[in-house]
Amino acid sequence: MELASIASGSSGNCIYVGNESAHFLVDAGVSRKKIVEGLREMDVDPSVIQGIFITHEHMDHIAGLGVFLRKYPVPVFATGKTIDEIFKTPSLGKVDTGLFHSILPDKPMSFQGIRVEASNIYHDAADPVCYSFTDSESKVGIATDFGTYDDYLVEKMKGCQSLLVESNHDLNMLMAGPYPYPLKRRIMSNTGHMSNERAGQFLCKVIGEECRHIFLGHLSKENNYGELAYETVRVELLLHNIDIEKEHFTMQVASRSVPTFAL
Repeated sequence: MELASIASGSSGNCIYVGNESAHFLVDAGVSRKKIVEGLREMDVDPSVIQGIFITHEHMDHIAGLGVFLRKYPVPVFATGKTIDEIFKTPSLGKVDTGLFHSILPDKPMSFQGIRVEASNIYHDAADPVCYSFTDSESKVGIATDFGTYDDYLVEKMKGCQSLLVESNHDLNMLMAGPYPYPLKRRIMSNTGHMSNERAGQFLCKVIGEECRHIFLGHLSKENNYGELAYETVRVELLLHNIDIEKEHFTMQVASRSVPTFAL
């Protein structure tokens, strides 16, 4: 099963998951034009998308949802509280509310032979979740927008062949940067975002022998940059005796602006 990032960052997020018979999006936080261009770069026609799974209602995850649905009216899946918040968003515009379907965390669903499971995460949204997708050959996971993790989330993300994990900020850049202190506290809180170090620590617990591809995603434009995120996570892994140079998986940073495919 393929996992690819159309866009991943604090300014907008959209991830593609699919195989030969099924094609899904996770979030639609960039323009329809950008989503369509990203899909076509993967040789996926947007008309074959069979569903969009929404992690939570923040604008960098739903900004392009309404416009996309008016052109491509596909089912949208999210928790009930998230759907309620999406409907309150003026920029959503007029959409067919019948396209929206409420899901429950820890209640796996089956779509076109793919097992999809939502799992609870810690974030300051109505009812945020992350997702894993499993077919007969592999499992992929997307876990972003969470301030901390526990054994529950570690277990949910184990067994992934491909995994996209948030590596949002460098703590020193955040503290020295221009954000007002209340916003800095929010980002650093357990319901905020994962630092580079914490992303590395999480990956140390999740990575297994089956892992082949890791994407570091949802980088902050103001408080992080790709080389720093990669190197910080690499060092954290090395501290736990995981040497990327000798391992069987690759790691790369998902771009904010262009599609990122597994190496």
